[in-house]
Amino acid sequence: MRLEHEVRGSGAPVVFVHGGLCENTFRCLLDRPELVGSHRLVSYHRAGYGGSDRLDGPVSVGDQAEHCRSLMLSLGIERADVVGHSSGANIALQLTLDHPDAVRSLALLETALLAVPTGPFAGEAIQRYRAGEKAAAADVWLRGVAGPGYREVLDRVVPGAFDDAVAAADTFFGQELPAVRDWVFGPDEASRIAQPTLVVLGARSHDVSPVFGERHELLLAWLPRAEPFVLPDATHLLHVQNPAAMATALADFLARA
Repeated sequence: MRLEHEVRGSGAPVVFVHGGLCENTFRCLLDRPELVGSHRLVSYHRAGYGGSDRLDGPVSVGDQAEHCRSLMLSLGIERADVVGHSSGANIALQLTLDHPDAVRSLALLETALLAVPTGPFAGEAIQRYRAGEKAAAADVWLRGVAGPGYREVLDRVVPGAFDDAVAAADTFFGQELPAVRDWVFGPDEASRIAQPTLVVLGARSHDVSPVFGERHELLLAWLPRAEPFVLPDATHLLHVQNPAAMATALADFLARA
């Protein structure tokens, strides 16, 4: 299976796993001197995003974790630090459960942990998608998780990201949401994560929804080696909204992990 990817820098490998709808958001970290100077940074498009192959039928979080592992091996990477955003953090956690020797450390950027349900906007977004209104569905979803100013920052930092989100609507609403809904992760699974784990929350995410803070606190309680970090001036788009502070925090964490 073909997964479109890019690699920057050299040194200890770091693999970035993007969240739903917006597959290019980690590009804003790939040239950050805090990271690229001492790490081999790998960012890829998950199945059904960008130029990567799209699979028919259900694609579970476990399937996505295997895709990530296969890409790592194809690049000669036996073990890496893994950074996941939103549903990408779910995949990073599942990768760690399935292949613990492949993951040195984890950074989880507002994991899509459905032990705390998503807000009421989700139902409207799904209805819009089922009505064939892909652009409206993507807008409702992104506004629901990142707040009303999301489009301005996306257009500025990741040009074309909203068009990418519309193009990925079938993958996100048709495959990814059902997979995240069916994914099982609770205290028992979390107790098996032995790696150092940076658990990231946007400082302004509480302005959008209390869900993000509740998920953050659960992960801090569940994960044996969890370390909290609150990213200033950010909601759920986190690294897009404050790439400098995110890169600095990641570099500091990776140096200590």
